[in-house]
Order: sequence, then C-alpha cells, then structure tokens
Amino acid sequence: MAKVKTIYVCQECGSESPKWAGQCGQCKAWNSMIEQADVKQSKAEKSSRFTGYAGEQSKVVQMNKVDLSEVPRMSSGMSELDRVLGGGLVPGSVVLMGGDPGIGKSTILLQSLCGISKEMPVLYVTGEESMQQVTMRAQRLGLETGDFSLLTETQVEQITTQALMQKPKVMVVDSIQTIYTEMLQSAPGGVAQVRESAAQLVRFAKQTGTTLLVVGHVTKDGALAGPRVLEHMVDAVLYFEGERDGRLRLLRAVKNRFGAVNELGVFAMTDEGLKQVKNPSAIFLSKYTDPVAGSAIVSTWEGTRPMLVEIQALVDTSHAPQPKRVAVGLDHQRIAMLLAVLNRHGGVATFDQDVFANVVGGVRVMETSSDLALIAAIISSLRNRPLEEHLVIFGEVGLAGEVRPVPNGQERLKEAVKHGFKKAIVPKGNLPSKPIDGLEMHGVSRLQEMINLL
Repeated sequence: MAKVKTIYVCQECGSESPKWAGQCGQCKAWNSMIEQADVKQSKAEKSSRFTGYAGEQSKVVQMNKVDLSEVPRMSSGMSELDRVLGGGLVPGSVVLMGGDPGIGKSTILLQSLCGISKEMPVLYVTGEESMQQVTMRAQRLGLETGDFSLLTETQVEQITTQALMQKPKVMVVDSIQTIYTEMLQSAPGGVAQVRESAAQLVRFAKQTGTTLLVVGHVTKDGALAGPRVLEHMVDAVLYFEGERDGRLRLLRAVKNRFGAVNELGVFAMTDEGLKQVKNPSAIFLSKYTDPVAGSAIVSTWEGTRPMLVEIQALVDTSHAPQPKRVAVGLDHQRIAMLLAVLNRHGGVATFDQDVFANVVGGVRVMETSSDLALIAAIISSLRNRPLEEHLVIFGEVGLAGEVRPVPNGQERLKEAVKHGFKKAIVPKGNLPSKPIDGLEMHGVSRLQEMINLL
C-alpha cells in the first residue's frame, strides 16, 4: 500500500500547510495545526470497498418512495441496555460508550457479547488487554461463549481486514484511543488519529451492516476524550456512571438516533459482573427504623417508566456572610429559585441558613416534578419534623407560588401504590378522575396549600 500523504490543517481558519508549525501563518493562532490525511490523495487510493460512506453509491430518491419499514433490532441480552438503546441494537449502527476507568464499560460489553454469541458470530477487538486477560475475565464472571472471536490489534486497517474475513454481526472495539491508522504519523490517542480511525470504523459498519460498539475514554471533567466530531459521527453516545466504590451503576444516553435520550438503565456491580436492576425504585428508597426529618419521596419519570427516589435536605444555621447552597443530583440554580419562592409565597425564610440537598443513590433528577418534594424536605429539616410515613410528593412550583401539573401523573401514582405508599400530595391537575385503591390523594394548586397539609 502506498504511503498516504499527510498535511496540517489549522483548526481556526482551515488553512493547510505541508509541515507543522507552532503558529498558523494565516490567522496567527497558536497550536492550532492538526495533522490529517490529504483528502485528495487518500480518496484515489482507498480500496474499492469504501466507495460510499453509507454503503451503496449515492443516488437521488423521492421522499415518498423511501422504504419506511422498521429496521430490525437485535437484543443485546440485557433488557436494561436495550431500554437505553431504544429497544435493542440496530444493524449498521455505531454506539460509543464512555465512562470513568474501572466503572464497568468492558464488563457490560463482554457480558452482552457473550449472550449474543450464542445466536450469531461476534468479534471483540481489544487494544488494551491481551486475549488471556479477556478470557480470564469471562471465566471469572462465569460467562458462556458461543461463536465468540477475539482479536488483539490496534491498527484500524488490520481490524477492518480481519472483520471482513470473520463477518461478525456485532463487533466491539476497546478502546478507540488505542486505535491508529498508518495514514497518519501522529501517536495513537491524538485528535487526528482518533478522528480518522473512527471514520474508517464507522464507514466499515455502515457498509457491512455490522453493529459496532466502541469504548471511549473520558477526561477528568467527565467528557469523552478526543475531538468533538467523534460524537457527531456515531449513532448513539452512552455514559456509564456511578461511584467506583459503590454498588450501583447508571447507564444513560446523551445521543441516540434510534430512540429517546431520557432513558435510564440501572445495574448493580457484583462478584459475578453487572446484574440488571429491573425495579430501581426499591433500590433507591431507604429503609428507616424511625422517621427522619429532611427526607421526602418523589415519583420521577425516566424515559418510559416512573421511578421513586428519595430527596434529602439538611438546613442548618449559617455562620458565614454568604449561606451555602449545595446540591448533589439536583439543579443548583433551581434550588436557589425555590428557596426564594418559599420565602415569598410560603413565608419560610432561609436567608440565614445553609441548605444542602441530595438525591439518594447517585441519581440525577433534572425534571421539575421534584420541586414540591424538595421544598417539603427543606421545611421538614428546618422545623426538625419528619414527614408522614408512606407519603409521596411530586409537582412543579412556579415563581408565582402556583403548583403546576407534570406529565404521566397517573402512572407515577400507580408506581407509588406498588411500593406501599398510602398518601400522595400532587398538583390538582394530576388528580385522576377515578380514585386509586389504597391511596389517599390531596391535590394542591398553591404552595401554601402544600405547607398547610404538611
């Protein structure tokens, strides 16, 4: 294969240069020259199998003649992963999974691939571990492997060549930061290498109909390492979250071309790998022997299912000129707004109090249905009076002190009944037309009404 010529392109103005320079000669920007393959030359030298990015040669088609038959999906072997993906794996799709080191990215993909291998051929490409290490981990987890193939390779051209011979239905690349292309001279993990390697892998997946799962490293800020274009090229971006010393792992999508991005998958890390948590409400609800102040239960909506979580608040006298407002799993700016509404329309002042709020279990609650429960937890902690047992609260609070209804109110209430809750404080707009057996419901339209009920 002839050596591909490389050029250096300024990321600020787009000017090209045959060699690297610390400063762009056109826009005078510093450290903006990035190595990449010469497009004019590489296009002529590419293999015939890469004639089109998405498979067949491009042609114009009338919109009313486009085949709208549903793309068949394959089960990943894990219902929680299927939920986040929008119903399963789509042939020819590319999924990028990111997460902190040791969080369980390789484990969940290995478990999923072992389940799929019983029905179709799969290929696991590892650039970080040896074949022995991957096999030992599979044996330690007690996984059964069917038509499971392993490949230890970091050159993307060799990976696509071997994959064309093996013809897997599902392929995993672990990880994209270790893959490089011989078209570029920069080190693996660099911006140019990650971008070009990912482009070749995506092209291969689209043309062959192979489902591709790619592992990506994250920076210290939690964002995917590498160029931003990496997220644009793939079809879905999943984040694996959780505390390394904790038991729970949360999988959520931030981009999904084949499903919703607000789904949440819950897993538990055990000695036998990741176990699915199909009833997360039971995990996130704490069991107290005696009622405690500052705790409220809210029914949130994650994707297509309701989920009960516990919100805790701690209100204490502040000894600093500026009281603290700390939020974990909640919107910090919204807490400040709700405290102002509570002071103006509820008559409860917290200007001299430190307020700490937390969602139990490491869940992030960003929807507005948690407003009413958060205010209830703050009042409970401030007065040091526990809320009633078996009480669930949800509703959005506006700046005028009004309580607004939230979507899927009846489904939230039914989920609360399943877990033994007997009383609910909800917006009047969410009261069902028919009573729910075993649940006493109170509808409120103003914040003051909720405070009076408490």
